[in-house]
Amino acid sequence: MDALFDAPTAGSGGPGRSGGGSLAATSHASAPLAVRMRPRTLDELVGQSQLREPGSPLHQLIEDQRSLSLLLWGPPGTGKTTIASILSQQTDRRFVEVSAVSAGVKEVRAAIDSARAELVATGHETVLFVDEVHRFSKAQQDALLPGVENRWVTLVAATTENPFFSVISPLLSRSLLLRLESLSDADVRAVIDQALVDERGLAGEYTLAEDAAEHLVRLAGGDARRSLTYLEAAAGAARARGATEVDLATAETAVDRVAVRYDRQGDQHYDVTSAFIKSVRGSDADAAMHYLTRMMEAGEDPRFIARRLVVLASEDIGLADPTALTTAVAAAQAVQLIGMPEAKFNLAHATIALAVAPKSNAVTTALAEASGDVRAGKVGPVPAHLRDAHYAGAKDLGHGRSYTYSHDEPYGVAEQQYAPDVVADATYYRPKEIGAEAAIKERWERVRRIIRGR
Repeated sequence: MDALFDAPTAGSGGPGRSGGGSLAATSHASAPLAVRMRPRTLDELVGQSQLREPGSPLHQLIEDQRSLSLLLWGPPGTGKTTIASILSQQTDRRFVEVSAVSAGVKEVRAAIDSARAELVATGHETVLFVDEVHRFSKAQQDALLPGVENRWVTLVAATTENPFFSVISPLLSRSLLLRLESLSDADVRAVIDQALVDERGLAGEYTLAEDAAEHLVRLAGGDARRSLTYLEAAAGAARARGATEVDLATAETAVDRVAVRYDRQGDQHYDVTSAFIKSVRGSDADAAMHYLTRMMEAGEDPRFIARRLVVLASEDIGLADPTALTTAVAAAQAVQLIGMPEAKFNLAHATIALAVAPKSNAVTTALAEASGDVRAGKVGPVPAHLRDAHYAGAKDLGHGRSYTYSHDEPYGVAEQQYAPDVVADATYYRPKEIGAEAAIKERWERVRRIIRGR
């Protein structure tokens, strides 16, 4: 099995190899499919290839028995708890788990004190796994520092949130940060295919139609645990119908989601994306929301959507609404910080804001025309009064001699030539009388007349 994913864990606080509640203990026959199919060794991992390279931190921790504190950062279903599970089974260390949801400072200190006592008494090290470490308060995170600093424990902390915002600096500096990425469609498909035939999974009892498999992969959105949860539900629906094949209709019924026809590498990707951008540009917020939802429901990369909105904010809105770019960039940052599914609200916010904003392509036109002139060879010498005059001999060449300091002039605008002679009369930026750009147009025309001496 070649997969990385999170799943519910056993009771916290028990040692691993010394006979307590390691994560592997939950893999019994009645456990969820995602738990039963959890990888047991590094060789069974899929995705996160950077973590499986020889000499990688995981190999050093597991195979070389080195003491490294790790901070695992990634979206749900990418392998944070799985890595902890492998550590619990493949290292000669005690394994103790605490959850930031239920543990307090007292429990953290008790775990570290116990690890210290075990190290002194027997020489056995302890792996302390902290799930959702971003939920710990500063005081709780501070309580981890002595154990990490003195290597009484090997800390493995997991978070779905940006640790630079949610984890205290001293803990960050003492831990090796490993970034986990969402699984690719091929990775998720491998997880599903293996679960269909593996004895721990469905053991070959069911087959999966190709369109049903594509549907489950799309819905998973790079989350292996979610894909197995959906597969298990679909197999249960097939069993209820007395069937051994999971077809598309069964999969749709089981997960209560109609298949969205959307190929992230084909025509559907480009067609829907094009319609989305053109709807925002055309100020149809309803149509834009339709296409945004289609992309999100089909598992489109939210970072791709956010990038397109950032481009559109300057390309199609520009100075007609100067806040559009700020809104789009904020949405892109929120996608990176929060991740899906919560970031869908940020994308919807930005989509509607940009759709209803006044539109102007004056920035785009100015860039295109200026680029056209430069590419056509209109790149005359910089006027002498604008050239750098700070080095020895520059003034003897006439550099800066007749330059007028703008702040000494009325309104802070000086009459002088800025552009090279070859484009001295060029007009690139032509603001429109739309939105905030109307006021900019009025001021720019006055300023331009002063600069040109007209």
